[in-house]
Amino acid sequence: QVQLVESGGGLVHAGGSLTLSCAVTNTLFRLLNMGWHRQAPGKQRELVASITNTGVTNYDDSVKDRFTISRDNAKNTVTLQMNALKPEDTAVYYCNIIHTTAWGQGTQVTVSS
Repeated sequence: QVQLVESGGGLVHAGGSLTLSCAVTNTLFRLLNMGWHRQAPGKQRELVASITNTGVTNYDDSVKDRFTISRDNAKNTVTLQMNALKPEDTAVYYCNIIHTTAWGQGTQVTVSS
């Protein structure tokens, strides 16, 4: 059974940076399309960034030019570098294998104003 484990969340002031990491226990990781989603209190979960198995990236407009998604197929990890954080980025962030029900447990990101 595949497992996804996120790390790197925390509390940061507006304008700061955080790096989230997701470790995936799947020997076929290099073939997987991966995504980072977030869910703020009272809101639906939304996809903020994705990366295909060939490295093509896509971002929600709300994080474009601030967040960067990347992957390391040798380490089976996908990373989300978050810069210029805003209070509205506060949410639980989840790693996901795109179009599957495989999710991590989530990591809290809180941005104070």
